[in-house]
Amino acid sequence: MRGRSVVLSLLLTICLFVVCHSDEVENKSAKPFFVKPSLPADAYLSLYFEGPSDIGKRLFLSTAKKEGIDDSIAKYDGVWSVETLESFAIEGDHALVLKSKAKHHAISAKLDRHIKFNTPELVVQYEVKFENGMECGGAYIKLLSAIPNLDLLNFHDKTPYTIMFGPDKCGMDTKFHFIIRHKNVKTGKYEEKHAKKVAKDLESLFTDKRTHLFTLVLRSDNTFERYIDQEKVQSGSLLEDMDPPINPPKEIDDPKDKKPDDWDERETIVDETATKPDDWDETAPEFIIDESAVKPSGWLDDESELIPDPNAEKPHDWDVDMDGEWEAPMVKNPKCADAPGCGEWHKPQIKNPKYKGKWTPPVIRNPNYKGKWKPAKIPNPDYYEDKEPYKNLAEVAAVGWELWTMTDNIVFDNVLIVDSLRAANDFAKETWFKKRDAERMADPKARSVVDAVKETFNEKPWLFAVIGLVCTIPIFLCCVYMCRSSSPTTTAASRKKTDELTPDDETTKYTATKATNDPASQDGEDLEDEEEEEEGAEDGEDEEEEREDGETTEEDVVQVPKGASGDSKKGKDKTEQTEDSNEEAPATVESVASAASKQQVRKRRARKE
Repeated sequence: MRGRSVVLSLLLTICLFVVCHSDEVENKSAKPFFVKPSLPADAYLSLYFEGPSDIGKRLFLSTAKKEGIDDSIAKYDGVWSVETLESFAIEGDHALVLKSKAKHHAISAKLDRHIKFNTPELVVQYEVKFENGMECGGAYIKLLSAIPNLDLLNFHDKTPYTIMFGPDKCGMDTKFHFIIRHKNVKTGKYEEKHAKKVAKDLESLFTDKRTHLFTLVLRSDNTFERYIDQEKVQSGSLLEDMDPPINPPKEIDDPKDKKPDDWDERETIVDETATKPDDWDETAPEFIIDESAVKPSGWLDDESELIPDPNAEKPHDWDVDMDGEWEAPMVKNPKCADAPGCGEWHKPQIKNPKYKGKWTPPVIRNPNYKGKWKPAKIPNPDYYEDKEPYKNLAEVAAVGWELWTMTDNIVFDNVLIVDSLRAANDFAKETWFKKRDAERMADPKARSVVDAVKETFNEKPWLFAVIGLVCTIPIFLCCVYMCRSSSPTTTAASRKKTDELTPDDETTKYTATKATNDPASQDGEDLEDEEEEEEGAEDGEDEEEEREDGETTEEDVVQVPKGASGDSKKGKDKTEQTEDSNEEAPATVESVASAASKQQVRKRRARKE
């Protein structure tokens, strides 16, 4: 029965596997279709791409040149395209693709309305995918400042920006930029302030060839948060976690202050008053020969540790003129294997107890030590305090990508700038989450077990019933098998366990008389009563143990001869003869019963132990 249930379970499992994977080839080629996302109301920018016409309509290619470099490489001649690639996991989805490598690229888009940093929250969010990985280059976005006469066709590396945000890599150095340009209220100049490096390992972002979502949250309380794929990787404060700090120090080192000539910064000095002791011998060697050493017994002075290999033969193609005189290779001397040593014996060297080495004067604390000199502090003439750096950020009018990269096919999509993190998360559910799931389903290596189960049940919900049968039927069959295999306890087995009297063991007049007159039998009965009381606490013993340990053999049962119980006179006479006799009486039925009783007591004691 058990074998049949296992076979049935295997058959059902195989059927389930075949059903789940019957359309595997077809499902691999099937892609979900692109669905236009719902755009957040009052967004500064909600940029998803619909086709090549987006360039020139919403996106503007730069025709500028970089300053300060050779004209041959100064142009922003890198190719941009809005297209759908074969590797995209969603059918009909378009994205902005950087197509060239080893070139400068610049493209931008105007905001639907300017960012004035007067809302409680600002969220910048966009997707990046490195189709071919990344060797060296960036994929960051710039929020361009609303300067007078901003010309996006002339967008270049010197165009003022307010925020720069996104991933960057070159070689083994990976970065996740968050930079703001903050205005120094004293000088009126803008200075770059960098957020501290995130602790998360970023290498997989550039190598796994999957779409990643980058999110920046700025708040009016001057705090910020950064997310990668909806996971928070950093939180901090504009006032405390930027380098250099937003606000300069109140005091600075006095540039006119100089260290005095007599300022001694040495903590210790050589003791010039110390002299070398007279008994200090600098010429004594560090090691000397051990004159007390004796050559070990059995040392083979006339044998060499290595000898020519007697089994070696000169190669047939050996040319004496070209290769020189042939010599057999050297091998260890087998005679030296069991000897303490071979060759000329020399006394070993030991450490010289008189060795002291070169004498040097000791080092003492410098009595003139004044500590490390530091210039005096003076009030910072450029000090200012900006308690609201978020609100004082420069107004933003556009976004742009100004990049140089050694890798092509960098994909950008679903750019969103809003004043609500909740709105950004809702937009991500309609865009990035769907794309992430589609990429996992399209890539067997990236699919998790949970993803596969979700996809299967979405397509075939009736599999719940099949899996239920697969799990339930074997359990049911095992239960039936166990119930049928466990037979009820027989009367004989029960009496063996409880020592209840059987019809053959019923007390007769014959046995009762002997039991009364036989002290050994009486003692056995007392012991039996005690053992039966103790055995009452052992009801949890296994039935099989009881059968093995407590099984009664034919020798343990007293066989009463026929007519013994009815012949009371003969029994009485035999009893009197036994009591009057000083000699050892022959074995009788009564002595057999007493021996059997003692044997049962011994067995119970052994079973208890």
